[in-house]
Amino acid sequence: MNQNTCNVSFFDTEYPTLKLEKNSQLSEHLTVQNSPVLFGCRTGICGTCLIEVEGDIPPPNAEELEILEIFAPGKKQVRLACQIKLTNNIKIKKYET
Repeated sequence: MNQNTCNVSFFDTEYPTLKLEKNSQLSEHLTVQNSPVLFGCRTGICGTCLIEVEGDIPPPNAEELEILEIFAPGKKQVRLACQIKLTNNIKIKKYET
């Protein structure tokens, strides 16, 4: 595997795995054509892009934690896709509230 890329795959969908540049923002690469993840504001305040993540990613910052406590309290695997910086391979699915 190329050490400069990260694989992003999707649980229970027909969407193909994406190979994206390491350290890039996930939201810059996901579209309605290539993923089941929808975006609203892309700034971390609307909660539209809530996903469940399997894999190692940097922890959320304080602002993201505030939003997560509103939309997914106590769910440690739930994150805002618009706030994720790719550091490793991950597997994701849209979070259903």
